[in-house]
Amino acid sequence: MSGPKLFEPLRVGSLTLVNRIVIAPMCQYSAVDGCMTDWHVIHLGHLALSGAALLTIEATAVEPQGRISYADVGLFDEATEAAMARVLESVRRHSDMPIGVQLAHAGRKASVEVPWKGGAQIPAGSTGGWQTLAPSPLPFAPGQSTPLALDREGLRRVRNAFAAAAVRAARLGLDAVQLHSAHGYLLHQFLSPLANHRDDEYGGSLENRMRFPLEVFEAVRAAFPPEKPVAVRVSGTDWVPGGWDIEQTIVYARALETRGCAVIHVSSGGLDPRQNVPIGPNYQVPLARAVKQATRMPVVAVGLITDYEQAEAIVGTGDADFVALARGILYDPRWPWHAAAHLGGQVHAPDQYLRSQPRQYRALFELKGSAES
Repeated sequence: MSGPKLFEPLRVGSLTLVNRIVIAPMCQYSAVDGCMTDWHVIHLGHLALSGAALLTIEATAVEPQGRISYADVGLFDEATEAAMARVLESVRRHSDMPIGVQLAHAGRKASVEVPWKGGAQIPAGSTGGWQTLAPSPLPFAPGQSTPLALDREGLRRVRNAFAAAAVRAARLGLDAVQLHSAHGYLLHQFLSPLANHRDDEYGGSLENRMRFPLEVFEAVRAAFPPEKPVAVRVSGTDWVPGGWDIEQTIVYARALETRGCAVIHVSSGGLDPRQNVPIGPNYQVPLARAVKQATRMPVVAVGLITDYEQAEAIVGTGDADFVALARGILYDPRWPWHAAAHLGGQVHAPDQYLRSQPRQYRALFELKGSAES
């Protein structure tokens, strides 16, 4: 009998991913002036021992005003690059798991307080706040500050900032880049007719609304080593009538594929507070399935994937090529170990942890040396 599909390898660009479990980017709101801290060593370090195939660094701003909050990670100058380099050096000393980074700009959803302090938007001029940017001068929610619509110089600056961050990612030796065009952040704001009311070549028709995100993708793809994958995260729908939907997502996905997108990660929502999301197990899998059926590139499904059989079914039936874990792997950082034990697969574990293998799962750990004993 063949083994579980969830633990079959798959090659993506220059990367051979050892299984179909990837760790989604998760904001930690623990940076200082965009610089990673010791918290990121602990956070990324323990996830890098989880047995997953790929670890993706949280939404990383390409310019200071692109951060979601004042405590977000950036990759926009020498200081932020050096801070990330220190974290990566520590993590890589003990793990050979491939590491990617999600490059992002929050647009009108920027300048907010950290979640555990309420997450409210901080007005420009107040401590921790700044003027937000967007395709159009439309706030995310009633009562929030009105963003400044990006002019041509602003578009050029943001596009170049994404490319410059990709160059920094390459210098850091990161294995992949993911472009964030989901969850209501800047590139998603350009895509959705609910946030983009421009009357120039970057607004109106679907072709025009896709123009800036595609220009950013092309700039990032050109700036990152050609053998390394550039992925994109999308929201498959706004969950609001008249907004971005799966049909438009498929057109966008096909356009990305022709430009060299290696993987597409399908999430949803985040653009409009009126969204009506049918949250439940697998609630986003139909969106991933639709993109999978319409393209040839590998697809990542995400969202309330918590059960081992559930994850195996998603990849086993071809709904997606990978499953992404976020909150679930924070709660259980050894989720891939437990999935492998349940399904009869294998994972890599550090040499220091090999003695933890339960007697009933003697074939669970691959017997190979770790990056450093």
